[in-house]
Amino acid sequence: MAALLVPENLPPSLDSTSEPPRLFDGTTRLYTNYQCPYAQRVWITRNFKGLQKEIKLVPLDLQNRPAWYKEKVYPENKVPSLEHKNRVIGESLDLIKYVDSNFEGLSLLPDDPEKQKFAEELIAYSDTFNKTVFGSFKGNPENDAAGAFDHIEKALGKYDGPFFLGEFSQVDIVYAPFIERARPFILEVFKYDITTGRPNIAAWIEVYFNSFHDIIISVIIVMHIHSESTFLLPSRIKYMYTHTHTFSRVQTLFL
Repeated sequence: MAALLVPENLPPSLDSTSEPPRLFDGTTRLYTNYQCPYAQRVWITRNFKGLQKEIKLVPLDLQNRPAWYKEKVYPENKVPSLEHKNRVIGESLDLIKYVDSNFEGLSLLPDDPEKQKFAEELIAYSDTFNKTVFGSFKGNPENDAAGAFDHIEKALGKYDGPFFLGEFSQVDIVYAPFIERARPFILEVFKYDITTGRPNIAAWIEVYFNSFHDIIISVIIVMHIHSESTFLLPSRIKYMYTHTHTFSRVQTLFL
């Protein structure tokens, strides 16, 4: 696990006034946003594999993003994207697999074909999970999102160990940034703990956010000190839930 402790000074976010980096000069760049859960998936993958020196972070201010990003880097104008070997690749789920397969470091997918198949099923389900859970904020998550959380609870019980495939894998990274947001929000606003009656989810949360602290520490710290992510704090949660326009903006971060 020593590779996980690579020190890193996080660069400031680039906005519409910022000049672009020297594009396609052989540098591998992860275009990201410190608060975006989709981008955090790839950031965590990078950190877990100890690639802080191999893959340079280029954070963008999504509220005031530079025009050159769409014009010269990624026409989709979304994050994350990866500049590697003179081309740019996007979509968080694809990038997790790409970084895991094309860079050195600890593998995030087991050799067992059965586990690989199960991983693909769970990764494919993640979009449905996110839409169900964050869509339930309009109603009652205890009822509306119960099936989604039960699905995760059952999946976590398939193999020995606290993680989806027994050992830490791509699947854990796919779900972590979203569950990390959903649980405190649901607990604070709806007074409902998603781990109640779901011991596998409870164990997964405890191990992931404690034992794997070094993998995600910079991600979690940034989430809580940047203004875009302070909605996770109880006082901000209460404010946003009572102000419809702000609450709607929170939902757009996920859906």
